[in-house]
Amino acid sequence: MAAQDTEVVEIDGHRLKLTNLDKVMYPETGTTKADIFGYYNAVADVMIPHVRDRIATRKRWVHGVGTPDDPGEVFFQKNLDPASTPDWVRQASITHKTSTNTYPLVNDRATLIWLAQIASLEIHVPQWRVGRGGERRNPDRLVLDLDPGEGVTLVDCADVARLARAILTDMGLDPFPVTSGSKGIHLYAALDGSQTSEQISAVAHELARALEADHPDLVVSDMKKSLRAGKVLVDWSQNNGAKTTIAPYSLRGRFHPTVAAPRTWRELASKKLEHLDYREVLQRLKRRGDPLADLSAGDGASGHGGHVSEPDRLSTYRSMRDATKTPEPVPGERPAAREGRSFVIQEHHARRLHWDFRLENDGVLVSWALPKGPPTDTKQNHLAVHTEDHPLEYGGFAGDIPHGEYGAGHVDIWDHGDYKLEKWRDDEVIATLHGQPDGGLGGEPRRFALIRTAQGGDEKNWLIHLMKTEGHDDHRTHRDPGPAITGDPVSPMLATLGSPADVTDEDEWAFEMKWDGIRAIAEVRGGRLRLTTRNGNDVTSTYPDLAGLVDLAGDHDLVLDGEIVTLNPKGRPDFGLLQTRMGLTRPGDVQAALKRAPAHYMVFDVLEVDGRKHTRDSYDERRALLTEVLRPGRSDAVQVPPAFDGDLDHAIASSRELGLEGVMAKRRDSTYATGRRSRSWIKIKHHLTQEVVIGGWTPGNGRRADTIGALLLGIPDGDTLRYVGKVGTGFTDRVLDDLAAKLGAHERKTPPLEGVPSADARGAHWVRPEYVGEVEFAEWTGPGRLRQPSWRGLRPDKRPDQVVRES
Repeated sequence: MAAQDTEVVEIDGHRLKLTNLDKVMYPETGTTKADIFGYYNAVADVMIPHVRDRIATRKRWVHGVGTPDDPGEVFFQKNLDPASTPDWVRQASITHKTSTNTYPLVNDRATLIWLAQIASLEIHVPQWRVGRGGERRNPDRLVLDLDPGEGVTLVDCADVARLARAILTDMGLDPFPVTSGSKGIHLYAALDGSQTSEQISAVAHELARALEADHPDLVVSDMKKSLRAGKVLVDWSQNNGAKTTIAPYSLRGRFHPTVAAPRTWRELASKKLEHLDYREVLQRLKRRGDPLADLSAGDGASGHGGHVSEPDRLSTYRSMRDATKTPEPVPGERPAAREGRSFVIQEHHARRLHWDFRLENDGVLVSWALPKGPPTDTKQNHLAVHTEDHPLEYGGFAGDIPHGEYGAGHVDIWDHGDYKLEKWRDDEVIATLHGQPDGGLGGEPRRFALIRTAQGGDEKNWLIHLMKTEGHDDHRTHRDPGPAITGDPVSPMLATLGSPADVTDEDEWAFEMKWDGIRAIAEVRGGRLRLTTRNGNDVTSTYPDLAGLVDLAGDHDLVLDGEIVTLNPKGRPDFGLLQTRMGLTRPGDVQAALKRAPAHYMVFDVLEVDGRKHTRDSYDERRALLTEVLRPGRSDAVQVPPAFDGDLDHAIASSRELGLEGVMAKRRDSTYATGRRSRSWIKIKHHLTQEVVIGGWTPGNGRRADTIGALLLGIPDGDTLRYVGKVGTGFTDRVLDDLAAKLGAHERKTPPLEGVPSADARGAHWVRPEYVGEVEFAEWTGPGRLRQPSWRGLRPDKRPDQVVRES
């Protein structure tokens, strides 16, 4: 938006007059009204899902926020002025104890910009939404406001946030942090809407009390100001149905234009944690998208949840077409839900030739534009741009869209038919298409995966990958399995921890996603399978769900390298869930576990084929060989994830978007260094992790008084086990019980750790250093201690002598 005095703009079909664009609203930084319009316009797509259908209370600074010597006047506004409110602003009337107020619903970009036009810098919303009939619904999120008292820093609030996170996670909730832009931190967690505001407030109050009981020197739950000095107030009261909280991405009316900014847990671990201003937020959005996106997943134009503003799934489609000017079908009614599985691919000669890929789902055709068409090679992914849903009638449309109309040009049906669905998630779709004998797919079944990458920070950007089709071109002959595999297991090549700075010339490197599981070498010989971990343990019987590797290998004997993972309900690798599979040997336990947490094997390298070693081949040669000899797609449990088709920044962004551990950068010309750590493979993690050896434990306080409070940790340093700190967060009650049983059987009288401070050793129970675990942490301190470690789990696949300090 140009910085002129006045400008008339059209937003979502609504005309808005923006005035006083040069007016300085933040004198300390010279931030103008035009800057504010620009900011809210830029964040609208990520902000609106978090405020949609929530009544908005506004704080207005008509003359700007002023300076410390001359603060600006603020107006706190609930009720709308009908005379000055545009008729297109969605509204909801709520009856309070003493009055009925009419509030705006910030459900679209035009309303957000209109609020900025009337100097509503801050927008506050409750934790509940209004329903289609204007009724107040149950809250769909919980919030804790961590408010620092006198002498307390934002870093102290982050410490309390991590403590609260451990409790919320134990409750089955996944908290998201937001630095408030004012003093402290807000923690949000999504709810299912089954409980009232009063019930959620009671839960939040009890959680605050529990934190205060366990950490009385750091936390207070009482609202009295006289009790807050030197402590963090855990304000649970904002879950009250009558209370509101500053909306995520809202500006603050401070002297500097700070923002209530969604953050990552990794950021909260920084001792340099600070509030962000609007420019920093815009830069972060371009790099990494919305860290809070999962909190409001599904609360958009798709209409989940029955919101008052809920458009049907064809609203966007209709808004872009005039039925009197285009021959395209433009149905007026809401699409009816149905369970059809039709597809159509249309060749669209518009301004630029592209193919429209459409899959029927829930009464509409979910659509992607493919600039290069459907891929024909499993090694080459294509861009897929997610577009608006289309009506089912569009599946039979072919013809000419007139010049001047949206999508003007000629449309042909390239192929059509039915599809078999394997997976449909918000970020991934897998389907096998059965087209026509003379269709563009060649009359053969074609299995495609569509994966959202948000490349370039655009949520509409996906990729489409052609997968090997199950049961197609299968000429294997079955043979009787040979003798069990014996002999020394293969030791895998190890990567070096690094950063993007280690990748100098990106053309010389390939990038893969890093999977959060355990490393395993798979040997398939004579129809038999052996799976071994990094420490040489045979875990074949622990993961019978990976036996399909034998069939996938066909007639080949193979030695493969990969990662065993388990997936959570969102399809993300879950190391905690994998913990429930590790170390199981009894058939009954294994069978129960594989139903609860099925394993997957992510294959990324091939070391041997039919007795011939390929470790001296280059990475590119091995990668091509892997896709040739292994037939992914016949077993959901075994996958060969494609290498990332893009640069390192996009690979890292995609890894974050998919909730993965990080990225593996591998030199294309590198050989496979069996059993050795090499800088030809660089692991770039989103979070720091460290393998550690348990040397003892100290009892807890409060509700953990009768069990483990913290583990005392060490890392081998020559013949010494050097103390590196203690970890007291990240445990569930079940994990604590399991650790207590294991460690209780390995007690010793003297400490196995060198350099334990007397304060940490007080009351310690020492154990034989036989168990390896893993922690996530913020950084290494000067004395060589782990700062802010959090427990991830035991690592039975590692021996204590294999643990090294990550640089």
